[in-house]
Amino acid sequence: MCGICGYFNYRGIERDPTLIQKMSKSLTHRGPDDSGYFIDDFCALGHTRLAIIDLEKGKQPMSDDEESIIIVFNGEIYNYLDLKKELISYGYNFRTNSDTEVIIYAYKRWGNDFIDKLNGMFAIAIYDKINKKLLVVRDRIGLKPLYYTFFNGYFIFSSEPKGIFKFSDEIKRELDFDTLSMYLTSHNINLGEKTLFKNINLLEPGYFLEVSEDKFLRKKYWDIEFLDQYKDLNYLKDKVRELLDNSVNIRLISDVPLGSFLSGGVDST
Repeated sequence: MCGICGYFNYRGIERDPTLIQKMSKSLTHRGPDDSGYFIDDFCALGHTRLAIIDLEKGKQPMSDDEESIIIVFNGEIYNYLDLKKELISYGYNFRTNSDTEVIIYAYKRWGNDFIDKLNGMFAIAIYDKINKKLLVVRDRIGLKPLYYTFFNGYFIFSSEPKGIFKFSDEIKRELDFDTLSMYLTSHNINLGEKTLFKNINLLEPGYFLEVSEDKFLRKKYWDIEFLDQYKDLNYLKDKVRELLDNSVNIRLISDVPLGSFLSGGVDST
């Protein structure tokens, strides 16, 4: 896993340039191999890296060749090699072998619709310098976490709430008793976008947020479909086997040694 964090303000209000470093440092345990920062007048992005793909050139934050698109990304894109071939056919050139760079050019090619092409687990933040907007995305099932809040005109996000609290001492660690009551009543951690902290939201699985001067868009881009063929038990047995085989194979792409837990994590997200 990696850690991502950042903040955005379309008015370009200047902040302490060391602030993003403090936010990132709180996530070091998520990515002990490397760290990096980006900052300009409107946006700051931080990343702590657990290196898996392209150990040498996969550093983040990463930009396109024009330095107009900046990205921080936590996760893995399993079909990135297929997407890379398609993007090369459209004339895009790549400097790295990382899945991160593929996301950048997929965004340049397809805009927000690039999300539909991704097969993987991910929390992504893309800063579009030309259009002065920030896009944050969470994967379909919610394997990678992403928290956010608004504070004094800033949109702030992080892989963990502690990164948000580092933004300002005025953002208090206050328990949300209504959410706690819901949790204790239902014994279910799926509380939508609510968290146990007041004013700290969780971006829900299958959603993206777009923030700019004239827009705050929160949109669901994916949901489970229930098709007629799902009523056929033989179809389902074959489909489950096919999906299980494929899900294992696509996770074998790595530039570091692979291992497997004996536990399948049945009770995890």
